[in-house]
Amino acid sequence: MAADSLVGRPRRSSPPRPVAFLPKAAEALSRHVGGTGAAVVLTAGSVAVGALVDRAVQRRPVLRIVTVAAGTWSVFGGARIARDGTELARQLESGDLDAARDTVAAGDTRCTADLDLPALSRASIEIVADQTSDAVVAPLFWGAVAGMPGLLGARTIAVLGRRRGGRADQGRAVGTLALRLDELAHLVPARLTAVLTTAAAPVVGGSAPSAWRAWRRDAAAHPHPNSGRSEAAFAGALEIRLGGRTVYPAGVAELPVLGAGRNPDAGHVTRAVELSRVVGVCAMGAAVVLAAFAGLGRR
Repeated sequence: MAADSLVGRPRRSSPPRPVAFLPKAAEALSRHVGGTGAAVVLTAGSVAVGALVDRAVQRRPVLRIVTVAAGTWSVFGGARIARDGTELARQLESGDLDAARDTVAAGDTRCTADLDLPALSRASIEIVADQTSDAVVAPLFWGAVAGMPGLLGARTIAVLGRRRGGRADQGRAVGTLALRLDELAHLVPARLTAVLTTAAAPVVGGSAPSAWRAWRRDAAAHPHPNSGRSEAAFAGALEIRLGGRTVYPAGVAELPVLGAGRNPDAGHVTRAVELSRVVGVCAMGAAVVLAAFAGLGRR
């Protein structure tokens, strides 16, 4: 996590991490073995690589520390979330809505051409909430309980699930292996994200009770079993409303309203980025505890 903060991708011109090549690899493989085959090959390959690395460094503590740190950095997305979220907040504050639409489109499959300031702010916060669960909490959780195979496998599944389109895009055929694996892999991390968001809310001037109420009241109505948890908790923590009508290339999704506050603005995007950072630190602490108990269990 320290490496991610210090040498993350502060500029778009920086060299990409290995995880950035997964979508292209999936696209190439799917031409030969289909989408399901590509998901199986890439996920199994990531887990196998992680298992081989774990086995190779099992009796070499120093090398194990280095490889686990490198593996975590390769899949951890905290710096990218902060960079993209801060850029979105800047674009929204300056009124550069066209640039904001392009930035949102790069991280989500929803149609952005007709989005105004509140809608772009809503989309930005939803992306930050989802990616905090996918690229921060989930890798740390699975790395803590399953080592390198968990780290690499969880991130591969998340990237492949995202490649299939928006999770709330009900117009698409989402009953694919990649999305089902994504749903299973994030059942626990998504709920852990909601818990940590509730705990972290006061640090950014948010409301922990509101985060808890929004998560428990609104998340179950969301069509995706996981995304609604993190988004509802962020909405409650920031005392704003997320969800609602969302247009995708395949059609319109009437999503439930998450939270009970006002419509978000650029300032809420900045606070969402700050909240994501705090949740990441809390997730690191939780991962340390989980890893300690997992290590005791294997003895």
